[in-house]
Amino acid sequence: MSKKLIVVVGAGLGIGNHVAKKFGVNNFRVVLVSRNQESLNQYVEELSSEGIESYAVVADAASPLSLTEAFNQIKKNYGTTDVLVYNPAVLKDGKPTSLTSEILMSHYQVDVASALHCALQVIPDQVKQKAGTILFTGGTLAMYPSADWTTLSIGKAALRNLAFTLAEELKSKGIFVGTVSIGGSVAPDTHFAPDLIAEKFWELYEKREKNEIVYN
Repeated sequence: MSKKLIVVVGAGLGIGNHVAKKFGVNNFRVVLVSRNQESLNQYVEELSSEGIESYAVVADAASPLSLTEAFNQIKKNYGTTDVLVYNPAVLKDGKPTSLTSEILMSHYQVDVASALHCALQVIPDQVKQKAGTILFTGGTLAMYPSADWTTLSIGKAALRNLAFTLAEELKSKGIFVGTVSIGGSVAPDTHFAPDLIAEKFWELYEKREKNEIVYN
């Protein structure tokens, strides 16, 4: 049986790459997606050195067009996406009155709208095979918003609702949707180390019992 395929949008040294590694060591092929080709090449080299079949595709989470092109390339070259992980977010602080509607919408595109856009790229094939998983990197700002992090609070709340509504719609079609809501700053060698958080993504994928894990 051929390996399943995981696509991680928002590859990077934190959660993205550690989720990719967790699935990779469990017999998945990995496609990493982010804006920087040079960084992606390095990430692929690192995963490959650990025996993980991995590939890189460049795309910008701020651009739905580039994401569409990336997923077309992924489908053509690597086949159906069995697991999609959407990890990007704009990590910029700011109080409500310091924002403009344009700034809010630019953040919302990356934090939420592009998550839906990526999901829509893989859902048709997952429906056809009556199986698939879509996972989002969430945050407890969704439940406990902070004025200092207004756009991220709004984005994580909307992303959480997107996860739950997609889960409700797609469950009967064999597709599982979940989110890991993280309650702290991700940093190596802490309780919020990315490798520990990656375990929660794997837990959602394997157990498929609940649509959210709150990691405090």
